[in-house]
Amino acid sequence: MTDSATRPNLLYIHSDQHAQRVLDCYGDPLLGETNLGRLAASGTVFDNVYCDSPICVPSRMSMLTGLRPYETGVWTNEQQLDPAFPTLAHSLGAAGYLPVLIGRMHANGPDQLHGYTKRLVGDHGPNQIGGPAVDRGGLEGTAGPHRISLIKSGAGQSAYQVHDEDVYREAKSFLTDACREIQTGRRQIPFNLSLGFMLPHPPYVALREDFDRFADSMTLPEKQVPMEDVRHPFLRWWRTDTEIQEVPDEEVLRARAAYWGLVWRMDQWIGDLIQVLRDHDQFDNTLIIYTSDHGDMLGEHSLWWKHVFYEESVKVPLIMSWPGRIPADRRCERVMSGIDVTATLLDLMGAPPLPESSGRSVLPELLNPGSANWQDLAFSEYSSRLFGPDAGCYQRMIRDGDFKLIYHAGMPSQLFNLADDPDELIDLGQDSGSTAVRQQLEDAVLDGWDPAAISDALDRADSTNSIFEKWGRNTKVTDSIRWQLDPPMNWLEADRT
Repeated sequence: MTDSATRPNLLYIHSDQHAQRVLDCYGDPLLGETNLGRLAASGTVFDNVYCDSPICVPSRMSMLTGLRPYETGVWTNEQQLDPAFPTLAHSLGAAGYLPVLIGRMHANGPDQLHGYTKRLVGDHGPNQIGGPAVDRGGLEGTAGPHRISLIKSGAGQSAYQVHDEDVYREAKSFLTDACREIQTGRRQIPFNLSLGFMLPHPPYVALREDFDRFADSMTLPEKQVPMEDVRHPFLRWWRTDTEIQEVPDEEVLRARAAYWGLVWRMDQWIGDLIQVLRDHDQFDNTLIIYTSDHGDMLGEHSLWWKHVFYEESVKVPLIMSWPGRIPADRRCERVMSGIDVTATLLDLMGAPPLPESSGRSVLPELLNPGSANWQDLAFSEYSSRLFGPDAGCYQRMIRDGDFKLIYHAGMPSQLFNLADDPDELIDLGQDSGSTAVRQQLEDAVLDGWDPAAISDALDRADSTNSIFEKWGRNTKVTDSIRWQLDPPMNWLEADRT
């Protein structure tokens, strides 16, 4: 816990769909030196952090509450988080802070604060299920998992980038004012800011300047798998359903160049915000955390977007910096879940742990490696009645030490030894020599996690949502916090020529 006399400011930056490997401190050779990489040098880089679900809303609601998706009842992007769950913002408020949110949270329902005292920029989607839909104009369909997002990729502009420009400007103004208030003695408590960027979430569309930065140097994915070599039934369905059985190299390179451009642009904003702290002598007294809700396959294993449990999709970047408190120029290889990140943030801020959360603070291990008997264990899950062949999908991943198992209800499990096979090219799920470890990990996956019970709960959630959807369409209740996305914000240069 943090002594009250040394309580830090907080700048918690949460991006959307940032693949861990696309950052120089994780070995990416294309971005060049980044501001996040420089931040990493002042703090600790975490190598093995797994999101709680490889899709936006479940992952975000888990990090917000410190609870896993099956505990929050938020399995897909369509469920609402019960406002009765306390969140990290409630915990920070209980510790005496005034938590503020600018930008992305992606919570469904009328509660658009979930413990934050103020929210300066909202999400682009409706607050209420069944509320006014989003019109993405010339980029319609490109934000979701379908081949059109690769076809309509390249140089242009997406509304998501316009949103983030607003987030950046609001954040810079907030930080400048807060830092000046601290310097002049007008602010008596540290500032506490959570910042949500949409980038680098698709559309894979970047401004011409940012796209050109990577277009000529972009490389193809290292692990490409012809459709005829795909054996697992879920992966065969996924590639067929999204029409990515085979994707031309031209599309692959174009979409990847745009993605790298989006990461680069976001990094410029983050660097500018960190400079505000330095300019006002607040960098050393600010806990800065950067992470994301999930990754992006970016063509590896010939897959795109998220939804799957390969490392590119389910691993997220995590950088923590607080000079004098977080070890500098350090890497942490401990295996963690997103809820562990939340527990660690609250521990560092001197805030009470969230009740019922199984999240673990890694701070003792970070300060004294090997002393905390840390178990290298992480879970991630995704369940949906609408996503997947036949009756949907009920999937859960466990990483335990060197092994990672992906459980598919009604289908074979996938099993990888990441020490011997870090690229996940050798599936040991049906290997007779791996039967014991597979059974052990399947038992761990199913301990407290019941696909049949989740299926029943999703049935009930669908019935509830049908009422909310009809209510939203008929009442047209005004959104309390919503960023206005206008169709003309979305365009592709290729469509204008």
